Amino acid sequence: MGSHEMMAMHSPYGMELVENCLACKLCSGSFFCHLPKSVMEAFQPIKFTIAHPAGATLFVEGQVCRGIYILCKGRVKLSATSKDGQTLILKVAQPGEVLGLDAAISGIPHETTAETGQPCQLNFVKRDDFLKFLKEHGAASMHVAIQLSRECQQAYQQLRSFTMNSAPQRIARLMLEWSHDDSGVATAHGIKVALTHDEIGQIIGMSRETVTRTLASFRKQRIAEIHGSTLLIQNMPAIQKLAGA
Repeated sequence: MGSHEMMAMHSPYGMELVENCLACKLCSGSFFCHLPKSVMEAFQPIKFTIAHPAGATLFVEGQVCRGIYILCKGRVKLSATSKDGQTLILKVAQPGEVLGLDAAISGIPHETTAETGQPCQLNFVKRDDFLKFLKEHGAASMHVAIQLSRECQQAYQQLRSFTMNSAPQRIARLMLEWSHDDSGVATAHGIKVALTHDEIGQIIGMSRETVTRTLASFRKQRIAEIHGSTLLIQNMPAIQKLAGA
């Protein structure tokens, strides 16, 4: 049986690997999940479904782009490193996001490093095949333009946050984003956050010491606290106010 004929197969990383996009039930916010059926049928033969464990590197900063990755399951960290060795996590990609899209379209090397934060299922498409696909399908091209526009807007928002917001504001905004990722509900069981204080600092552009000090202040004020990998938000109105929501 060919790889594109199978609907699903077992993966070594504790997940069922869904290979057939037309029969997939993982439907997410990805523009690929919402393309017309005829376009999806043309897309199916050019993509390769793969699985990676946590800690796998998809591509590195400065590497020539081989193609795009569509994240179906799991989380992927996108980071960049300064000349003095400081790491900045630009975002934690979630299912539905397309990784390496800007490099594939522009032809320039990757400006970020992509590393899986947990076991992931992804679809990979070679750059040449992807560009040919876009030329032949206007609907896909328009969706790509929209995605790139959103990425640009997110970058502006992050830059504005770095230049205008204090540590409590940045961390509060991050917590608010995490709560939205959890269907907008901060339950009594909390929200899973598989990030260290150092990694949180890399996301908000501040030192680990600043993150630890700010989280201690939040805990003392009974606003929020992190136990291990679980975030408990005790005062959501305070978080929303700090975040400017």
